[in-house]
Amino acid sequence: MLDGVTLSIAQGEHVAILGPNGSGKSTLIKLMSRELYPRIKAEPWSLRILGRDRWVLFDLRNQLGIVSNDWMQMCTRDYSGHEIVLSGFFGSVGIWPNHTVTAEMERKAREVMDLLEISHLAGRYTTEMSSGEARRILIGRALVHDPQALVLDEPTSSLDLHATCELREILRKLARNGISIIMVTHHLPDIIPEMRRVVLIRQGHIHCDGPKEQVLEAGTLTALFGVPVEVLERGGYYHVL
Repeated sequence: MLDGVTLSIAQGEHVAILGPNGSGKSTLIKLMSRELYPRIKAEPWSLRILGRDRWVLFDLRNQLGIVSNDWMQMCTRDYSGHEIVLSGFFGSVGIWPNHTVTAEMERKAREVMDLLEISHLAGRYTTEMSSGEARRILIGRALVHDPQALVLDEPTSSLDLHATCELREILRKLARNGISIIMVTHHLPDIIPEMRRVVLIRQGHIHCDGPKEQVLEAGTLTALFGVPVEVLERGGYYHVL
């Protein structure tokens, strides 16, 4: 649960939102995607996304590419990778008989799959893919309609070391291509070098918010997670010891 959170993220920013399990990170993602709404209280509140406080849900989801474990479970079915990516145009899982797939949609799906280096997965069912392969297919689904931002909830969850490294390199590639990335995680190494700002959440409140070099330090992270830690920076990535 979140309580009294004040947070503003500019278009084009790459931001990591970090916190322990149960701190409210996933709730924040669901507020962004309008899966949840703030509870009415006496004091005034506002929730504006891309400058607007009212959205048609389908239109909003064309502007925010959401990649979460909930969507991962929904998309792990007997649909090919190509079908899952194309289904991003329709807000569905897979292509349905009433969907009209245009030549431009086909072109865009191929372009996105090339960018994510997953063209070889086009004909394979997601049920036959590794977790890392399926995660990239889901990112492709989120990107086909050119969203304003890619929103990732625990992107390396269930991935092995090799798949995790591959995914981080893909995310760096996307960031360099100008795609804004908002990432929720509790793993410091998920925070790619292109992310310059880190927001820490603890018990539903903003614990700290600022430049990565200032936020990711031992004292602050010790207070956040409740255990003594040391922080090591190597090659633009941060690790706790």
